[in-house]
Amino acid sequence: MAGAATASGVAVVDDDRIDPRRLVTFLLMVLGMFMAILDIQIVSASLSEIQAGLAASGDEIPWIQTSYLIAEVIMIPLSGYLSRMLSTRWLFTISAGGFTLMSLLCGFANSMGEMILWRSLQGFIGGAMIPTVFACAYTIFPRSKMHIVSPMIGLVATLAPTIGPTLGGYLTEYMSWHWLFFINVIPGIIVTTAAFFLIDFDKPDLSLLKRFDWWGFLGLAVMLGAMEYVLEEGAGDDWFADEMIVAMTAVMIAGIFLFFWRAFTAEEPIVRLDAFGDRNFVMGSVFSFGLGIGLYGLIYIFPVYLSAVRDYNSLQIGEAMMVSGVAMFMTAPIAGRLSQSVDPRLMMGFGFALFALSCWMMTGLTEDWDYWEIFVPQVLRGVSLMLCMVPVSNIALGMLPPEKIKNASGLFNLTRNLGGAVGLALINTILSNREDMHYARLAEAVNPGNDAANQAIGMLTQAYSTLGDAAETAALATVTSMARLQAVILSLSDIFLLLVAIFAGLGLMLFFVEKPGKAAGGDAH
Repeated sequence: MAGAATASGVAVVDDDRIDPRRLVTFLLMVLGMFMAILDIQIVSASLSEIQAGLAASGDEIPWIQTSYLIAEVIMIPLSGYLSRMLSTRWLFTISAGGFTLMSLLCGFANSMGEMILWRSLQGFIGGAMIPTVFACAYTIFPRSKMHIVSPMIGLVATLAPTIGPTLGGYLTEYMSWHWLFFINVIPGIIVTTAAFFLIDFDKPDLSLLKRFDWWGFLGLAVMLGAMEYVLEEGAGDDWFADEMIVAMTAVMIAGIFLFFWRAFTAEEPIVRLDAFGDRNFVMGSVFSFGLGIGLYGLIYIFPVYLSAVRDYNSLQIGEAMMVSGVAMFMTAPIAGRLSQSVDPRLMMGFGFALFALSCWMMTGLTEDWDYWEIFVPQVLRGVSLMLCMVPVSNIALGMLPPEKIKNASGLFNLTRNLGGAVGLALINTILSNREDMHYARLAEAVNPGNDAANQAIGMLTQAYSTLGDAAETAALATVTSMARLQAVILSLSDIFLLLVAIFAGLGLMLFFVEKPGKAAGGDAH
């Protein structure tokens, strides 16, 4: 830490100064976290090109994302223990180096089997970078300077998944899908080298290796891996109508029992749960879960509308989604400045209200809405997410003592990923069910007693008169297609309305949060 000399010549710690060397080191670590989060979504706009390149089936291709997510979600809570055991320096060096190597191997993959293997290892090894960066933010910098540090990690946590599809679309369009992975190599080498030579925040405790709780790790891996699988695949497989979903649910429950049994009985649990004794950490984790639903949910449903209704290609979708990314980037310094003087509960309340407003504006969605109709809601979404992400980490982690932060950071980041997984499962299920319901209602209206329907079918039949006897069939097919399209739009409106309710509820929960005060400072030594 930086220091100043007293009159007697003894150095004292300057708690209000950021060490420039540590700041540079931290910024390079943030770059590593950016790559790890970016890679969740960077492939989403290019799955069809990867499928063609690897000759994969339609059932196999979703595993490019699912395998990464399952592996990453297992590593995130484990990272706290590994960081204490190996030290931040060695964990981050191994994580960044392994992530870079696996990215290279993904780019050279020749089969779907290879791709899934390397993507799993990429997610597992690289997943340690995310919570480690959050933990370092609260252990190597003075708490009085968090208004500078928090916007950095908040911006990366929200911006990386938002621009992922855009960047992926450009790389695939102008280069090839291989560059979705090769793009990590040069930054990865820089981050790995910097981590090895610059990180000196703490010392390893190798005695933890002898006490490593393998049963606890097994429970953690089984619980989170099976949970992620059920959430990712459940909606598409009609949930418990599918035998595999039932089996994986049973595996998940077994994992839950094993993990919690070891968490409360092991001499050195693989994940410490004592942070949940702090009310603000619990509430911050709940808010992080809700933000995961909003962040990943809208990254998913905006492209659904733009592709299915407006017939946008991946590049056009990326350009439309960039509006939120630009809004986030421009709001980050404002959010940092506000966090100095404004109660974080008020910041989050305003952020939740803006997010709910942006979703409320989207409930009027029609098939004619284009770039400019969704422009303002996208801007409000970007602004609101930044106003929430800066204070939420301060609420969750800002009052914890330094010795609890490494484990707590893993749990805190896990809640955001699980929120995203739960949100996507919920959205997919509601979209499917509500689309069928809306279509059934619209189909009921198209009957011989409905003059408007008869008139429309008559006009279409006349338009298709060149088809002869098939004209009426073509007219009915067109009406059916129109009804299905409207059902999709109405179901999307229902999702936006649900998100309004969720974020209004999160706003009300702020009354249960204590105002964060001045916590104990945090040097990790």
